[in-house]
Amino acid sequence: MLAGLMQPSPLSIASLIEFADRFHGSTELVTRTVEGPIHRYTYHDAHRRAKMLANALAALGLHSGDRIGTLAWNVHRHFELYFAVSGMGAVLHTINPRLFAEQIVYIVNHAEDRWIFVDLTFVPLLERLAEHLQSVAGYVIMTDEASMPETSLPNARCYETLLAEQSAEYSWPVLDETCASSLCYTSGTTGNPKGVLYSHRSTVLHSFCVCAADGLAVSSREVILPVVPMFHANAWGVAYAAPMSGAKLVLPGAKMDGASIFELLHDERVTLTLGVPTVWLMLLDYCESSGQALSHLERVVIGGAAAPRSMIERFERDHDVEVIHAWGMTEMSPLGTVCNLLPKHATLDAEARLDLKVKQGRPVYGVDLKITDDENHELPRDGRAFGRLKVRGPWITNGYFRGEGGAVLDDEQWFDTGDVSTLDPDGFMQITDRSKDVIKSGGEWISSIDLENHAIGHPAVAEAAVIAVPHPKWSERPLLVVRTRENATVTREEILAWMAQKLAKWQVPDDVVFVDALPHTATGKIRKLELRQQFAEHQLPDED
Repeated sequence: MLAGLMQPSPLSIASLIEFADRFHGSTELVTRTVEGPIHRYTYHDAHRRAKMLANALAALGLHSGDRIGTLAWNVHRHFELYFAVSGMGAVLHTINPRLFAEQIVYIVNHAEDRWIFVDLTFVPLLERLAEHLQSVAGYVIMTDEASMPETSLPNARCYETLLAEQSAEYSWPVLDETCASSLCYTSGTTGNPKGVLYSHRSTVLHSFCVCAADGLAVSSREVILPVVPMFHANAWGVAYAAPMSGAKLVLPGAKMDGASIFELLHDERVTLTLGVPTVWLMLLDYCESSGQALSHLERVVIGGAAAPRSMIERFERDHDVEVIHAWGMTEMSPLGTVCNLLPKHATLDAEARLDLKVKQGRPVYGVDLKITDDENHELPRDGRAFGRLKVRGPWITNGYFRGEGGAVLDDEQWFDTGDVSTLDPDGFMQITDRSKDVIKSGGEWISSIDLENHAIGHPAVAEAAVIAVPHPKWSERPLLVVRTRENATVTREEILAWMAQKLAKWQVPDDVVFVDALPHTATGKIRKLELRQQFAEHQLPDED
């Protein structure tokens, strides 16, 4: 083999913040702090403080490979940890504070976190759990001395005091690009959460994809507000892609209500924002009730759950904001597909374009995907056949931390996502369900996601979930569970009539139940297992 004559520079996370400092050093990073005030500084400042933090970590006795936990919002101190921890060779373990307390204890002990960095909001949570956290030597509270709380946390330090004791002189070590950089656990909808261990190489390659024009097109011209949390699959890679491109970053802190998000979007002239549908519903409802318009925003990326057609319409019709549907998983770093339309779609009318925009999109370079039947035979990419969605690529897991779950790849290195989807000839993928959630009625499969999206289009419906319930003739039939908008009144019959306008008769749910609230996972998805347990004995109307 003839080797190429290229420099063997390893891909490293520290190189991203170094680049941002050197070539975009004056670009702002803006944070709504947990303490309240807006904080502003630059990439130059962030890099300087990340190096001080790396020195502080070494002073705490931390070494390459050690896991360092965070319980924190999207704030500038969390951003500094992203680079200081991985840059020094340790592993950043972002902990989702929305997990059940037992799950947090499990993943901290499973990861063997040495120290935990915690925002003020979550100090009481850790105080309740600290006695069960076996490997943790101490805690750093992410604030300054003026806001430092009284706490029962053992060996608690103040973040700003810790940094003030250190020099900003630090040389990032040259690391093997395949070494571990960060650890993120799945939300654990079934069984214990499982850890996905990213590498420097996978993270940098994924960042290139996020910046690519047919990815999320992140560039130095953008002002980006990631509403998706930094504890959720690395904020979908934006925390790395922003310094790679030199984009201005706006971090929302703990306030995720519609009014607070609107304020940041408006005041900072944000052009690109990213988050899950539940957040955007709050924003759109705030805009509608207050008569405000999203005057600067150009694009919104929606992922984490399927974006309802009505939500896409509201953004584009009422605010002239382009919606970009995206899909991925914690196991995929997370980006897998992005719904960027092709040149040939420019002449389509609005309805036909929406038909495409509700799909999760086309694979980005670096992700290969296919659909198979239960016998692992590949199915046609015709937009009609649907089967198990499988993926492979350089930023997709090849196994969970400590071998949990056993072998997760097949003989050809494909990872089964657990999703059921279609693929069309142009490569557009559409999730029709999770394999455990699809409804099998009389030999036909019904997509619960499709039914939910139709239901949410009703003006009285705030949130909807569809689950399968037993049926003596058809084996399973869909039950629609609805949370209505505040002060809205609607009947079961009106909802079913609405559904019947848009669906084949055999797809229409057999019944509707109204609830005050729907249960959610730590990442904002509806906990259908809990709903199936709650309505296991539900009696459907006596109809064929």
